[in-house]
Amino acid sequence: MASTQLAAPVQPVDEFVAARDRTRAGSVLAYCRRNPQLVAGLAIVGLLLGIGLVGPLFVDVREAQPTSVMIDQPPSQEYPLGSDDQGRNLLAAMVVGIPLTLRVGFVAGSFGLGIGVVLGLLAGYRGGWIDAIIRMVVDTLMTVPALLVLIMIAASIKGFISVWIMGLIIASLAWMNPTRIVRSQVLTLRERAYVQVARLSGMSDLEIIVRELLPNMLPYLAAAFVGAVSSAVLASIGLEVLGLGPQNDPTLGMTIYWANNFNAILRGMWWWWGPPILVVVLLFVGLFLTSAGLDEIANPRKRKQA
Repeated sequence: MASTQLAAPVQPVDEFVAARDRTRAGSVLAYCRRNPQLVAGLAIVGLLLGIGLVGPLFVDVREAQPTSVMIDQPPSQEYPLGSDDQGRNLLAAMVVGIPLTLRVGFVAGSFGLGIGVVLGLLAGYRGGWIDAIIRMVVDTLMTVPALLVLIMIAASIKGFISVWIMGLIIASLAWMNPTRIVRSQVLTLRERAYVQVARLSGMSDLEIIVRELLPNMLPYLAAAFVGAVSSAVLASIGLEVLGLGPQNDPTLGMTIYWANNFNAILRGMWWWWGPPILVVVLLFVGLFLTSAGLDEIANPRKRKQA
């Protein structure tokens, strides 16, 4: 008579997947508790992005254009943030202006970081005379007052500035700091054991950069990108407050410029200059907290302290 053998109970696949998901969710929650700066920063930036994305569903963005509503209306049920001397609904101007201001930062940050990554990788990995030339150019240009150069460029093409052109103008001087950051990281990573093994295995320089260096630099690049966006937004608002921004776009900086140009502070029209300044402060706080949280991921010493 054949003996019967009881099979061990097998955990169903669904229960295994559910347990794995619970483990991942617990890890995410634990990390969020350990890095509240990143969570708070992403929440603030996400809130501002949400206003720009969801706001047009509830606010008529056409009222962000001049002569769209009655002028000089204080906050009311019809106009929650009032209107200005140009006949713009300031709530609609905020809904339109927040994504425009962020777009300038993203354009300048993307182009600046992209150029900086290419030059930093080239200088740090190749070394030699290439590194010397790139380092000399970067060190020389960083001594030039960037705001003065941006003012000269923006003033020379004032009538042709759009949001995209503003981003490209700022990007022209936004690549130097990322170049130094990337170069310093590559100088430390290229001597690691896994890079040496990849080189001995016959991988080309491009393969080593793409498959070995870049994946290990992603936290640094993310933190550098947020810093570049923050610097670009600061530069764009500085130019716009001086009247050198896109004249026909209600960005946050241009709203502050028109409020100052029409003496809104002296006339007691706090609803004209107060909301854009508050949004700018929230934006910089969110970007700063996000950058600090990403730096905690990229910096091993801070990870160990956390």
